[in-house]
Amino acid sequence: MTVEKRQYKPLCRSWRWYRVICSAIVVVCLATATAHAQETPYKFSAGIAVGMSGYLGDASTNLLKHPGFTASGIFAYQYDSRWNFVGRLGIQTLSGDTSGMDNVLPAGATYSFISQVYDFEGNVEFNFFSYGIGETYKKLKRWTPYLSLGVGLCMACSDGYTAWAPTLPMGFGVRYKVSERWNLSASFVMIKAFGDHVDGKELTDLHHIKSSFVKNNDWYSRFQIGVTYEFGRRCETCHYVD
Repeated sequence: MTVEKRQYKPLCRSWRWYRVICSAIVVVCLATATAHAQETPYKFSAGIAVGMSGYLGDASTNLLKHPGFTASGIFAYQYDSRWNFVGRLGIQTLSGDTSGMDNVLPAGATYSFISQVYDFEGNVEFNFFSYGIGETYKKLKRWTPYLSLGVGLCMACSDGYTAWAPTLPMGFGVRYKVSERWNLSASFVMIKAFGDHVDGKELTDLHHIKSSFVKNNDWYSRFQIGVTYEFGRRCETCHYVD
């Protein structure tokens, strides 16, 4: 069967999307990087986050149409009151269906999938305000919005097929300090997968137009509510002695 290539309409401009988002995050962070920051009382934090996942790609153009479950384990090194270096291990359930979509598969065929996506990420998080509690002379705030940017690796499993892909997570959120050690957060993250098999093996090279490492349609998202606990108190009275 011959299908005219002009029928194909890209479902998302992924290359353009992530360049714009990355540029915005970098500009905001650089513009405020000179802001005064304070050491936090604790060096580390760990916790969990749960919420809703979404998929955007060849089988869906709406993140909210096929919601799934997502959960993450979090470990962070708190460099100071503005910067965190975060490791995250997570799982997402993704799904999609081409029914009702135009110009997706030849001859009106439909495709649906359900996949489990496991990912590991390393992120840098920037707090807009100096984040902390007490010590008002340091001008700490009990809550702050923040931005995050990182790199990662995901493994997608669907119908016995497994695929790996590098990822680029980009997000924003807000965190609130409940007490000296306990924190609550809400975040939204979009993840660009540099591969075309997050949605299974079949949705590749639609209409004989070949995808590439960068120019493919696979994105997924997570909206999560999280809780973390801080530990590893810094020594506030340490002095070097010759």
